Amino acid sequence: MEKETGRIEGFSDGVFAIAITLLVLDLHLPEENSITNGNDLMLFMKNQWPTFLAFVLSFFSIFIMWVNHHKIFKQIYSRNSAIMFANGLILFLVSAVSYPTALLARYFNGEASSVVVAIYTGTFVLINLAFNLLWFLASRDRKLLRPGITDHAIKKIHDNYLYGLPIYLIALIFSFWIPAVSLLLISGLWIFWALSSGKIEMNLKKIADNKNE
Repeated sequence: MEKETGRIEGFSDGVFAIAITLLVLDLHLPEENSITNGNDLMLFMKNQWPTFLAFVLSFFSIFIMWVNHHKIFKQIYSRNSAIMFANGLILFLVSAVSYPTALLARYFNGEASSVVVAIYTGTFVLINLAFNLLWFLASRDRKLLRPGITDHAIKKIHDNYLYGLPIYLIALIFSFWIPAVSLLLISGLWIFWALSSGKIEMNLKKIADNKNE
């Protein structure tokens, strides 16, 4: 079965690359002539810590999304209009990450912190729902998937994406009371998906090797 998703993957990689590059625009140098010595520079950088925090959070969030997007399309071999529009929704939301990132960088260390963290976390709730939608639309028709993929493998991938949704919702709720906890939960999801996506790939390879024996 010939893979038909090459153009989708290539276009998506470009969008992910642009989205992750835009994040650096929020990292600003000090005003000209405002730094006279090393202490001034250290003070400036210390005061910019919300900007650095927002950059790191969003960079690795988008990177993990790109990794999982790549892995999901290793299992999707054919495409239809529903898959293309679901993928477009993911790319739209990923492109929008730079805006809540800028809000987080500017207002996290102030009275509006709960609101900006809620907006930031809510964006990732929507992205998680979009990933779940993409896999649901792809997996409901086995003809769209990699030949030989098992029901167990399909469920594993489904569960992997579904597990993130309640965590993001909990983070969204916490954002109104303890914003820092919300960001810690989001950071924890990086680790979960980084580890789980690797395990899933190993399991899928084992299943394929066993089937070929």
